[in-house]
Amino acid sequence: MEKLICKNFEEFRELKGKELPLGNWIQVTQDMINAFAQATLDFQWIHVDVEKAKKHSPFKAPVAHGFMSVSLLSKMLEDLITVESMQMGVNYGLNKVRFPHPVVVDSKLRLKGKILDIEDYGDTGLKVAWDCMVEINGVEKPACVAEFVSLMFE
Repeated sequence: MEKLICKNFEEFRELKGKELPLGNWIQVTQDMINAFAQATLDFQWIHVDVEKAKKHSPFKAPVAHGFMSVSLLSKMLEDLITVESMQMGVNYGLNKVRFPHPVVVDSKLRLKGKILDIEDYGDTGLKVAWDCMVEINGVEKPACVAEFVSLMFE
């Protein structure tokens, strides 16, 4: 994957409506799932009890939290695009989000995305709406589809 590099917001604006390159695969390990459970205090057995998941889960293995897929969006986008003049970026929210397919431990995920909209935000910022689909290697349905909104400041 070749990362998109924009010198400034003017150059970045030219990407509105365009597909981003496909992201690199990220493997979701049990350690990552456990760390997410620790951070969110969500210790449901389907995520963290490997033996019980093998025995009682319809997936025969632990699955990642749905919100873990959403949490990876910032990292996945950061890996795809850089705006050199940007001083800071923050998450603004989600307009839409769905989890069509569970992410079984050791699955590989990558981002397929597009820039839906870019608006001015204050004096030095942009509000960006990203169309995001988190693919699971070897699975037809995605792990997550979301319209993710971020703010970027020069």
